[in-house]
Amino acid sequence: MSSQQKKIRIKLKSYNHHLLNTSCQKIVDTASITQSTVIGPIPLPTRRKIYCVLRSPHVDKDSREHFEIRSHYRILDILEPSLETIDALIKLSLPFGVDIEVKL
Repeated sequence: MSSQQKKIRIKLKSYNHHLLNTSCQKIVDTASITQSTVIGPIPLPTRRKIYCVLRSPHVDKDSREHFEIRSHYRILDILEPSLETIDALIKLSLPFGVDIEVKL
């Protein structure tokens, strides 16, 4: 194996933390079947984005509604991945709503 492929870092992002946890478990199971060591999933801080919206467009300026979107993040590191591990991760299907970012 080349010296550049010592570690694969997978960063997952989702608005639904249940989907995120099941996706992390799928990745860990896939990597453990191919005898690769997995570090994680490491939870990163949840980011909250709050939107303030007027309830009425005209008179009631003091009446407002607040909405928030929470973004959940996880990081997984796969150490010394084999070619079988990489192939299995490529073929892995994750649910919709989970954003995945892979760095070699």
